Parts: sequence; structure tokens; C-alpha cells
Amino acid sequence: MKRTLWATIALAALAGARPTPDNSYELHEERDGSLHAWIKRDRVFPHAVMPMKIGLTQQNLEKGYQHLIDVSDPDSPNYSKHWTEEEVHELFAPSKDTIETVSQWLADSGISSDRILHSANRGWLHFNATAKEAEELLKAEFYEHEHVSNGKWSVACDKYHLPSHIRQHVDYVTPGVKTSQLRKTTSGLSKRASPSFGWGPGHHRPPMWKPWHPGHGSQDLKDCDVTITPACIAALYHIPEPAKNVAPGNALGIFEEGDFYAQEDLDLFFSNFTKYIPNGTHPTLKSIDGGVAPTTNVSNAGGESDLDFQLAYPIVYPQEIVVYQVDDIPYATFEIPTAGFGNTFLDALDGSYCNYTAFGVTGDDPVLDPTYPDPAPGGYKGPLMCGTYKPTNVISISYGVQEIDLPANYQKRQCNEFLKLGLQGTSVFVASGDTGVAGVQSSNGTGPNGCLGPKDNVFNPTNPNSCPYLTNVGATMITPGNTVNDPESAAFGLFHNNTVVFTSSGGFSNIYPIPDYQKSAVDTYFKEHNPPYPYYELLDGFNASKAGDGIYNRIGHGIPDVAANGLEIAVYVGGEAITEAGTSASSPIFAAIVTRINDARLNMGKKPIGFINPALYKNPWILNDITNGTNPGCNTDGFKAVKGWDPVTGLGTPNYPKMLEYFTKLQ
Repeated sequence: MKRTLWATIALAALAGARPTPDNSYELHEERDGSLHAWIKRDRVFPHAVMPMKIGLTQQNLEKGYQHLIDVSDPDSPNYSKHWTEEEVHELFAPSKDTIETVSQWLADSGISSDRILHSANRGWLHFNATAKEAEELLKAEFYEHEHVSNGKWSVACDKYHLPSHIRQHVDYVTPGVKTSQLRKTTSGLSKRASPSFGWGPGHHRPPMWKPWHPGHGSQDLKDCDVTITPACIAALYHIPEPAKNVAPGNALGIFEEGDFYAQEDLDLFFSNFTKYIPNGTHPTLKSIDGGVAPTTNVSNAGGESDLDFQLAYPIVYPQEIVVYQVDDIPYATFEIPTAGFGNTFLDALDGSYCNYTAFGVTGDDPVLDPTYPDPAPGGYKGPLMCGTYKPTNVISISYGVQEIDLPANYQKRQCNEFLKLGLQGTSVFVASGDTGVAGVQSSNGTGPNGCLGPKDNVFNPTNPNSCPYLTNVGATMITPGNTVNDPESAAFGLFHNNTVVFTSSGGFSNIYPIPDYQKSAVDTYFKEHNPPYPYYELLDGFNASKAGDGIYNRIGHGIPDVAANGLEIAVYVGGEAITEAGTSASSPIFAAIVTRINDARLNMGKKPIGFINPALYKNPWILNDITNGTNPGCNTDGFKAVKGWDPVTGLGTPNYPKMLEYFTKLQ
């Protein structure tokens, strides 16, 4: 029985004439193999109408990094001279020549200008065309494709061509060799307070929790090796009492999805640990595509959200915290499974991103990402939110997936958006993950140990952490028997009767090369502390056939950049006192400290720090180097924490006085 792909399209089987050859045309894209999970069926009927999109080549993608470094390198005369949103959009938008050249080609081919919609961000041209027109335009043959599991129908070609003078102006065309990204993972989004990377709807405590009964005052530091309180964190990183005169508008933004804080938990925490914070204090909700918070039933409180706010408030108060609560209930709690991560969040911060074309991808992916309006019961019925909120100066994200879970170009396009945020002066901190050098067992391409390759022994980096325009935060701990005055170690914890291991994730990307700002630190690490493992040298995604016997990527971006405490953190969840663990704790701690430093800079009439990595790698002395511990996984000891940067704890943990002195002296 025939079905329809779009309401306006009638597809029928008919062997059409082959497109007329044209020597001026060159192959633009050709699929390597068949479409995954799709069966090729009949040729598309010549008069069927197809919505076509031509993604125009963005300009200056290769120059974005240098522009970011120009405003982020403390030695640059343009340090902290961040760009406006309009300037960033103009930097990457297709050139006038590109728009005019492609539009003229379409007009010469019979696609008149009144049929073409040009997107607001200038990134793509959209028009309807019959299959016959499309095949002539692209020198291609379009076929129906049926999905093997859900019965959906789609349209694609095996290859298509473009005139030689047009190719440099076009990123990709859809329908083309791909109609959408097709890879999916069943694991869903992961909260990084969870070593199992899978606690989902109906589970209101992370697996890594222990009951705890407050037995000492909030200022008592003698038990910090057992329970980390706000006083312990302040003592570890020499954080002074909260500032009284804060700069207006200097809010810390915290990403949450499918996990909801409870005001009752915050009030219990404030009453027991931070009496200077009034009960009722709460983050400002920035709801994205139907996101809701707080929960009205304390028993439904989420360990991730409660953890983030109970760590950040003692450091930043009385500054504001914003919660970016992302996606409606069906998507956020995986009632409608998706494998993507973060695109709807970035859409809401940058309207141009909704239809931004880069690296062969335009806008959100219809399979990997949520689609709004959401017709599901309880779904958000409004349109996709685009450019609704201005980004805060600092954003903390404690969620993620594995790098292997998403197509490389999906990640590259998103990574470029983090670059754009950095150009505008936003610092983005991301928890590095909780599985050491391994990953999640249920992720794509992983074996029983959460590792890659046919032997289940290749290290598995995390996403979005591999993007070099973020600041990745690993986890540390106070070794049992030690005090806040002793050096910390890389975090390591055993839970669930010693069957679940938490260890701070770190390693090397399989997609991105080592960025220039990190190169010296990584070179020194390999020279002085060479890991005892065979390696490979690959980019643009892991390929087992090319990796040989190597188990980590020698030329990939190193993760993490920095670290902060992440073990035995005292929180209230569901009205109970418990301790949690995870790099989910580390990211908001570091982000909150940078928010405090931004406050000092703003009160001096200076700009926010923005992308902080170049300054940190040039000045590691403002951090506490961590030289003890490992991050095991994949049946190895993982990497070691050593003097200098390492892929366990990065450059080290924050030293607030040194960081404050350094950054307030910069322009």
C-alpha cells in the first residue's frame, strides 16, 4: 500500500527518463553505501512536488577560531572586546556573491525568484520543485525509501551534481544523498551525576547517592573527606563570603532537561548550610519549548537540578541564577526518544541557529532532535523557540552523551555555535562525564564495557565535551583521611555494593584536533608522561578499521580543561539529606566561581571573561595542579593525573584569590 511523505506530495512508482548529461556539471555528493535502515523502492513520479533546500556555503568558518582567540587571549590587544550578536551573524552568513550566484543559476534553470524563499539568516534557499525539475537541476535520480522499522517513507538520491561554478557556493542540497540524519541511540540523554548514564523517568535519585544525616555545623571542616558542604568548597578554593554589591544582570545560567528542582529542597539546604540565603530564593525560569520547573511535588525532585543549584547558590548569591529548562515532558523524559543533544537549547539563545547551515547540516535534525509543535499528549504546542533569550555571561551544563552517539557533522555545526557564544563573551562549562576513559554501554558502537572497537577496548570520549570552544570540568575528591588543606585527587567512587564505579571522564576527541591554545600543554604531557597504550591518529570520527591496535587518539583535542570537587556532595533531594557524586557537581562549582570573578570585573567597568581556556592554559599557576589519581575504564587504569595538564583533571582546580587577582588586572 502506498503512503505519502508530505501532505502536498504524491509519490508513485514510475521509471522516468535519466537526467541529461552536462559536461559543466561535477559530482557534489555521493552516498557511501545505502541509507541506514531505509530500503530503496521505486523511482519518484516526475510530477511529484518536493520541498527543496539548498544550504549555502557559510563564509569565514575557517576564520572563526582566530577571531575567538583574538578576544580570548589575554595577550591580545582585543582581549574581552566581544562581538555583538549581529556582528557574529554577519561574520558567518553566506556572501552576497554566493547568494546572487546560486539564485541566478536557479533562475536560469527555470526556478523563478518568486518561487524561492530566502531564510532570514541568509543560510539557505527553499523552493518547491517537481521531481523532474529537481532531477534536471541536480543531474540526479530520486527514489522512494521505506524505513525498515517504522514504515515511514522518504526521498533521496544516490548522488547528485552541480555546475562547476556553483559547487563552491553550496554546502549541500536536500532532498539529496541524505534527507535527515538517521543514527539513534536508545540510551537518551545522560545526567552526569550518574555513572550508569541512564536513570530516567520515574527515578528521582541518581544511582550515586547515599543517605546522610547532618551531624555537624555548616562551618565544621573536620569531616570534609566524608561530606562536602558549602564550607568545604569555600575552604578548598579559598572563596570569600558573598559579595554585597553585585553587578546587575550578571546571572549564572544552568541547563536542565527532564530533571526538576524542588523549592522545598532548596529551602532545607539554605536553612542547614547557608542561613544568609533566605528561604524562597530560587532560579529565574527561562522555559524553552515547554520546559517546566520547579516540581510541585517534592517526591519528584531531581538529583541533578537540586545538586546544581545547591552548589551554585552559596558561591554566587546574591547574584541571580537562571535555569534554562529545556524541552517539554514527552521529549525531556524520553517518552519520545531522541538521540540529539542541545540543539533546541541553542536555538532559543540564537535565532539564526534554527536554520543555520554548516558542515552539511541545516537546522535541527527531524529524527535526532525534538520537533515543535509537539502533538504528543502534554507536548508543547507552540512553535520552536528561536532567539528567545539572551545568553547569560556564564552557562553550566552537566548533561551529555558520547561522541560516538552523533554524526560528526552534527557535532561540528553545534560546536561552531559554542564558538559564536564565546565571541559574544559567554563562558560555557560542561561536566566531562563519569565513566573514566570508557563510555556508556548502551551508546552506539559500544560493547559491554562502554568502549569502542571490535575488542571493546578503545577509549570512548564524551560529547559535547570534545568541542574545543567549551571549558570541560573533571572531578576531584578529598582522599579519605585528608583535609581541605591537603592536595585533592582525581575522583573515584564505588556505589551499588561496589558494582558501579564513578571516575572522572577524560581523554582525546576522535573528531577535533588539538587546538593551538592547548598544544603546548598536551605536547608536554606526551613528552614527560607518555601513556603506556598503543594509539592511533584519526579525525572526523572513530573508524575501527583505521585505528589498528590503538586505543586512544594521539592527535585529538584533550579533555578535560580543569576540575573541581565531585565526590560526597551534601544535598537535599526529595526532602532527604543525601550525598551525591559526579562531574555534575564540578561544572557548576567552577562556573559559579567564574561568575563571581565576572561580577568583580563588571563592577570595575570591565567586560566578562568570555571563553576562558586561552587564559588558563597560558597561566596554569592560577589553578591547583592535581597530581594523584587515575580515570580507569576499558579494562585499563586509564590516564594518570600528573604534574601539569593531564586527561583526568586538566590543568587543575580553581584557586579563587589567584584567579580573581589575575583576571581583574586584565583589561
